Amino acid sequence: MSDMNENSLNINFLKESALKRLCESLDKANNKGWRKLGEMVKNDKRFKMSVDDMDMCSLKVLEVDGSPSRAMLKLMGDQGCVVGDLTEFLQKMGHTDALQCLKPSGIQILVQPQSAAVIAGHNLRLSCCAVGSSPIQFQWFRKTEEVPHSSSPDLVFSPVQVKDAGFYICRVNCGNTCVFSHWAQVDVLDVPPKCGLVSQPSDGRPRVLIQPHPQRLFVGDSLFLECGAIGRPIPQYQWYRNGIPIKKATKRKYSVQGLMPEHQGRYRCEICCNSERTWSNEVDVVVESPCHSEMKTPGISIHISEAMECSEELVWQNKRRFKILFDDFLTSEQYYSLEKPYATDKVALLIGNLTYRNHPQLKAPMVDVYDLTNLLRQLNFKVVSLLDLTESEMRNAVEEFLSLLHKGVYGLLYYAGHGYENFGHSFMVPVDAPNPYRSANCLCVQSILKLMQEKETGLNVFLLDMCRKRNLHDDVMPNVMLKVTANIVFGYATCQDAEAFELSSSGFTNGVFIKFLKGRLLEDEKITVLLDSVAEDMGQFDPTKGKQALEIRSSLSERRSLTDPIRPGEYSHPAQAHNLHWCKAHELPESKILDFECGVQIKMDFAAEFSNVLVIYTSIVKKPEEMASCQAHITNLPLELDVDPKLMNKETLEETGSFLLTGSLPQHCLYTRLSSIQKLRDELAFTVCLQVQFNSLEDLVQWNMDVNIGKPLTAKLELNRPTRKNSCQLTCPMPHSPSTSPSHSPSSDRRFHSHGPCFPQLHANPYLNVCEPLCGAIGGHGGFKMCGGDYTYPCDNVPGSPSTPLSIPIETTDDVDDMQNEFMNSLQFYNNP
Repeated sequence: MSDMNENSLNINFLKESALKRLCESLDKANNKGWRKLGEMVKNDKRFKMSVDDMDMCSLKVLEVDGSPSRAMLKLMGDQGCVVGDLTEFLQKMGHTDALQCLKPSGIQILVQPQSAAVIAGHNLRLSCCAVGSSPIQFQWFRKTEEVPHSSSPDLVFSPVQVKDAGFYICRVNCGNTCVFSHWAQVDVLDVPPKCGLVSQPSDGRPRVLIQPHPQRLFVGDSLFLECGAIGRPIPQYQWYRNGIPIKKATKRKYSVQGLMPEHQGRYRCEICCNSERTWSNEVDVVVESPCHSEMKTPGISIHISEAMECSEELVWQNKRRFKILFDDFLTSEQYYSLEKPYATDKVALLIGNLTYRNHPQLKAPMVDVYDLTNLLRQLNFKVVSLLDLTESEMRNAVEEFLSLLHKGVYGLLYYAGHGYENFGHSFMVPVDAPNPYRSANCLCVQSILKLMQEKETGLNVFLLDMCRKRNLHDDVMPNVMLKVTANIVFGYATCQDAEAFELSSSGFTNGVFIKFLKGRLLEDEKITVLLDSVAEDMGQFDPTKGKQALEIRSSLSERRSLTDPIRPGEYSHPAQAHNLHWCKAHELPESKILDFECGVQIKMDFAAEFSNVLVIYTSIVKKPEEMASCQAHITNLPLELDVDPKLMNKETLEETGSFLLTGSLPQHCLYTRLSSIQKLRDELAFTVCLQVQFNSLEDLVQWNMDVNIGKPLTAKLELNRPTRKNSCQLTCPMPHSPSTSPSHSPSSDRRFHSHGPCFPQLHANPYLNVCEPLCGAIGGHGGFKMCGGDYTYPCDNVPGSPSTPLSIPIETTDDVDDMQNEFMNSLQFYNNP
């Protein structure tokens, strides 16, 4: 279309993309915004624009996605305003950005840069992908200043620093015209390194890394609260006091100058990213008058009761003020007793078994473990998350977990996978369990609890997301004598003799238990109160109502919560050594730059999807001009990792089988996912094969380079080592104790080769499916419907083994006596709806 025809086009017929950019430019509240345009139009005799019309346009800001500029342009177009008229107005205003929206540039931006909140020291990439009628060029700006050496579609920060925070925009040039991308905000959190993995979350999953702290202040002081989360797009914040949103408190940092008594209360921040919502810790802010405690020197008396009401900080202020030591009156233990309970450390072991060798496969444990890992790290837990462990690997993982426990530690164990319950004892089933299995092939939860109690832990939490049906193949009577201690909480995803469910949809989703737990886990509530709320939420879920209900058993007498602060205690030398070993076992390998003789430079980075799942991604950072193309592939991985070559060196993470890190890693890379890192016997060594196509040659030229990254992640823990057979026989004389390997497999027992009548038992998946239909489904309960769950016979379920019954717990009408020991009977039982 010619310029003359373009200028005569009514502005109501502008392309939506151009109109949208134009409105975004004019909606900005400045001296070149829509109000300025309205004033100019009102003074032009060709068009009618009244004060009432201006007021009507201004009210559009109250609507969702309302635009005053769009309303004004519609009025102008209805009166015959054409592009040429609008161009004239914009030229008089000097609004060059808006003028660019009207010019047919021949440039189309396909990918806009996306705002992000990241951790200082990590890598960050802002991308702007565009096409044009002729070769295009890029230039990045930070506000109004050009970013040096930024003439490529990707603006890379390697690593990003706190000083890099700000607003960025990309100018795309094509011939004599240019267009600008959307603004992208970069927020950089300065988070001190902690034990455990800290990776960028996937899209829509904000992760809180900076928590507000409780404060006790005087009237007239200044309050400063800070909260920080990472995510893409950049998270949005809203501060609350006593459950009520605070007006205009929508930044990461919230401050109040000149405190008054009415500012006292409980504060927390809501963090939103896309449709995902999470919360910071809720903290108390106390505003009080200065303590007028009388000190006891010659002629001065002390009111200890009044001093006890002061915070620890104020007591020490009074010490300095009067130069008197209170050690004869208040000990540090008394100071701490005035505050909420605390942990000397927090440690969590999360195991998700889904890829079973001899039993039905599961889906939800992978997503459940991933989500729970991110939430617990926000609560300052040292978390190890492991997928698909064999029996020996599970026992060794538990042994490493136990080594981190000492007096006052909060220990949490979460398990998702196949399981069963016999005689009041719960058993977790490894992925290599035979068919059928019994207790000798599984890990007994109560045995682990017994060993945890010997560590004098401050809180023991077990979250068991598995079935609790009986296993009639197992007739062993456990003999675990537990101590009576007031620090134990069991959260069973389902009631006794019932199944647990997982949600089934076209993508990856949570099990029913974690679906509701993750919305409550960050709440500052006593752990039993929190689980009660989860039970109530689950009780309202129609697809599983009457089929799955959370069961809570507790001997907790104190108000202990997962949000309790950490106050380190006295560490012994062995405890310090275990902590150091644990930290090193959760460090990612450092990035590597590979320089090939041909002049190509490749960067190799690493990310952790789980503690035993490593993602390697490579990118070309330097390529000589005489090369038409080049690509680097990873080959010759250790055989024990058993990686499918068809899933290596892929252009997207989804092609490798990694669905949870999508959006958190850079684009334009080749990805390889290595699961079961714990199986490495030696250091991880492989070959990088570089294939180059020169402009002057037809054949590909190849270079190889050997790379060794040591033992990454939990490979350092050597979970594949043989299980120690005599590690706990004195304290836990059971064939299924967590650190004792079984002497034989039940598959060799003749009792389990009988061809007797088949028992009716569960569908092939003990986690009955709750299907989430695609868009457009009608009816059902809240968009979900039930599927599966019919009872079948084992001869119809086990291919290639028609006469061998599955070891999944079976339905039975026999009355079974509950043979729990005295300790389990003493635990408080919560009836759930």
